[in-house]
Amino acid sequence: MSDLAHRAYSHDPAWASAPIWRSEFRNIVVRYVREGRLAANHAQEILHAAEDKMHPRQYNIDSQVVLELALQTGLSAYQCEYLALAQDLNVPLVTTQFELVKAAPQMAILLPDFVENRA
Repeated sequence: MSDLAHRAYSHDPAWASAPIWRSEFRNIVVRYVREGRLAANHAQEILHAAEDKMHPRQYNIDSQVVLELALQTGLSAYQCEYLALAQDLNVPLVTTQFELVKAAPQMAILLPDFVENRA
């Protein structure tokens, strides 16, 4: 986890996500192992720890809401899953994707801005 992500987590540890987070996280871990930045056995530990932490905070997303958001914002349905969840939970979506914040500034905030606003 990046320093910014650690700082964001220390300010608000109640992270939530759509089930698709697992695929994203797995891809990152696999990339790190392939690049030699992470040992395979340590990667498995990280995956288990993340799954344990996120398991109770996974939410299914209403497809109709995703469709409406995608049509309103021009973003992918994939990106709108996260917007829909943030909207449903009435929280900002903290992201590293500038495109997402630009398309939905009332719903999303960049990770560095989130951390800076909590300092």
